Amino acid sequence: MNTTKHNWTKEEILALYNKPLMDLLFESASIHRTHHDPNVVQVSTLISIKTGGCSEDCGYCPQAARYDTKVEGNDLMSVPHVKAQALRAKASGSSRVCMGAAWRNVKDGSEFDQVLEMVRTINKLDMEVCCTLGMLTENQAHRLAEAGLYAYNHNLDTSEEFYKEVISTRGFEDRLQTINNVRKTNITVCSGGIIGMGESIEDRAEMLVTLSNLNPQPESVPINALVAVEGTPMENQKPIEIWEMIRMVATTRIVMPETQVRLSAGRTEINREGQAMCFFAGANSIFAGDKLLTTPNPDVNEDMKMFELLGLKPQKPFEKGLQPKTVEAEDSQLHALGEKPKWSRPGHTIERNVEVSLKGK
Repeated sequence: MNTTKHNWTKEEILALYNKPLMDLLFESASIHRTHHDPNVVQVSTLISIKTGGCSEDCGYCPQAARYDTKVEGNDLMSVPHVKAQALRAKASGSSRVCMGAAWRNVKDGSEFDQVLEMVRTINKLDMEVCCTLGMLTENQAHRLAEAGLYAYNHNLDTSEEFYKEVISTRGFEDRLQTINNVRKTNITVCSGGIIGMGESIEDRAEMLVTLSNLNPQPESVPINALVAVEGTPMENQKPIEIWEMIRMVATTRIVMPETQVRLSAGRTEINREGQAMCFFAGANSIFAGDKLLTTPNPDVNEDMKMFELLGLKPQKPFEKGLQPKTVEAEDSQLHALGEKPKWSRPGHTIERNVEVSLKGK
């Protein structure tokens, strides 16, 4: 039986990543089978509950207001609208709904209250509920937990060093602080990153060092391939090779054996054979639906055909953890504290982000 290790070094992870592929796959698949059913894959649906207009300068993101990406922004969705989308997702085989809002950080007020009601509504549909809303305080995390939130997504994106080449409007330490705030509740942690942004293999290894040495490790780790969107600073990045995705998935599986490894953005560029290799390597979750927030994603019917071809079964909700209880708003013992957290703004200059921002104006 494999034991979870929390003191991985960059050198150890690089040695895994660079193994002969067949040896790497044999090791990752063996570990995967020890901790998971290899024929079960979770299907999740991502709903953009508030799109565009974000103040951040993330170099990969089409939702940043400063870039001209032709993304149509929208105000926060209504609770009935979100419920209708969640019901459609459930009918198509999804067991988890992840709601994303293009916010820098959560702010107390009517919009956050509305998100809490969305969480209550979807949890009562017997679906896992995940949110990705930006940085949040410990009190806000407790309020989400009370509403019935199952998971909170807050990606590290990349290594701490390369992070400075991607984003200048927030600090890497804020990511870790938000994860720490979530860990003070019963909400599970979903945190991963993006490959293909121009980072080195060493950067990928460093990101996995940070994630795997968290104790406990994240219950969920999305591995995204960059979708280079026109109008963003990374619009000219070349797509990664499928072998890079397979190696990243396999290495993630080895260093985080009990984690759900999520094959996330970029699947439209991966054929069925490539996705099958990723599942063999240890991926056991996908996002379904025609969009991941604003970028293309395979059609859910095509995904179900692939599942049938590979003999895969969708994972049922709450197979990896208990369903949270929902406390109704009128029974809540928690309330807004009027906090004004000082999330960092490093303020360094990323030349290509500035150039694209000026071009967008």
